[in-house]
Amino acid sequence: MKLVECVPNFSEGRRPEVVAAIRDAIAAVDGVSVLDVSSDPSHNRSVITFVAPVDTAVDAAFAGIRAASERIDLSKHAGEHPRIGATDVVPFIPLEGSTMEDCIALARALGERVGTELKIPVYLYERAATTPTRENLADVRRGEFEGLREELGKNPARNPDFGPPKIHPTSGAIAIGARPFLVAYNVYLGPASNLQIAKNVAKAVRGSSGGFRYIKGLGLEVDGQAQVSMNLVDTEKTPLHTAFDFVKLRADAEGAQVTWSEIVGLVPEKVLFDTAVSHLQLKQFTPEQVLEKKVREVTTGGESLSGFVASVASSNPIPGGGSVAAHAGALAAALAQMVTGLTIGKKKYASVDAEMKEAALKAVSLGNTLASLVKRDAEAYSLVSEAHKLPKEPADAAARRSETVTNALLKAAEVPLETARAAVEVAEIAALVAEKGNTNAITDAGVAALLAEAACKGADYNVRVNVSALEDGSKGEPLAKESARLVKKAVDLAARVAKRVESSLSPQK
Repeated sequence: MKLVECVPNFSEGRRPEVVAAIRDAIAAVDGVSVLDVSSDPSHNRSVITFVAPVDTAVDAAFAGIRAASERIDLSKHAGEHPRIGATDVVPFIPLEGSTMEDCIALARALGERVGTELKIPVYLYERAATTPTRENLADVRRGEFEGLREELGKNPARNPDFGPPKIHPTSGAIAIGARPFLVAYNVYLGPASNLQIAKNVAKAVRGSSGGFRYIKGLGLEVDGQAQVSMNLVDTEKTPLHTAFDFVKLRADAEGAQVTWSEIVGLVPEKVLFDTAVSHLQLKQFTPEQVLEKKVREVTTGGESLSGFVASVASSNPIPGGGSVAAHAGALAAALAQMVTGLTIGKKKYASVDAEMKEAALKAVSLGNTLASLVKRDAEAYSLVSEAHKLPKEPADAAARRSETVTNALLKAAEVPLETARAAVEVAEIAALVAEKGNTNAITDAGVAALLAEAACKGADYNVRVNVSALEDGSKGEPLAKESARLVKKAVDLAARVAKRVESSLSPQK
């Protein structure tokens, strides 16, 4: 299932009953889970975080927007935070199994629906923007509700992407977009008398003023305190701790102290882990050391299929082709096992019942092996990557580096070779069930054989690429030879199964 996160911001933070009505409207849509509701009376703003399948996300966001338009009159609204609408901004963020392209499509679908049905002007921003001048939310929101009310209908540059070219009298306008995960982070600098310092620090930290490209910041007075309000739009590029350290340094330089800070809404655990690692100066820390992560893996059976697909689609080189080859092999084993299950216990196939039971057990074992090889292949690649980072000087360090790289490359070739071996065994089971299993599942046996062949060939690619990178190619020659032999066997088995499948599909004369 493809999931997206949506974090609509509403211009209401002082009337709990209004916020509750908006939240309930969103939560009433099938498949939607509301994760968090955060309201700020000073900002007079609420942020509702929900997750939903891609096929109901637009319905949920629209329900919230409609509920807000019925209850919020922006012409009577006042608060510290900039805003252009009763529903001010609606971003979609890709989660497990979904992509930024999915979120862009959702933003455009929602924008068109809001403009057509609610007659509210809609501006597409960030990744969904139709023009570079609207990528930055601050540019879209410039002048706020009051300024936009004066310009719409007079300045063509401010015409919306959807909806009428005039402000809605009570709901204003809406910015709808697609973006990576954003962390809303506020740092407080003591009493309101430090407001000018907060504004100075915000100017220094935000990208639009020459600071950090991936930080947006404002200096505000909130509950009698000076606040540096920030949106961290890419915590990979600018981590939370970097923002905090910079704000603290600049505030100290101007004579103010950081009193406390807060995160508004939800935050990815990685952001907090990275902050802890930095401030505690932890060396060689990995998320695998986190107890709860291990518990989740055990209780949920590991990463979901959609999560794996999304991780492959990312720009991270791992998991890569070797992991995908192993995954294909695991799927082949599962299909072969399915065919055995459709054969066992059937009177027509009583003569092969014991053979099918044995094949089923073997398929289970091979599937588990191949599933483990998905992760092991990624780990082997990481070892090669780390080995190449070792120093090349002086001479003894270079020698150690060379030896480490060689060992890592051999390991990175041995792991896919295991995948190739297992894939061939899966192909043998596929051939068995194609010949003796339930004929109603012959095409499933055929797909299993094709996947096993692909897994073996993919594994072979990874064996050869690592062997070819060795300084002394003779060390990897036995691995490459065995891999080539396994590929030939997998191809032959797949061809044998394909022949039976084609025969079964041919019209009977």
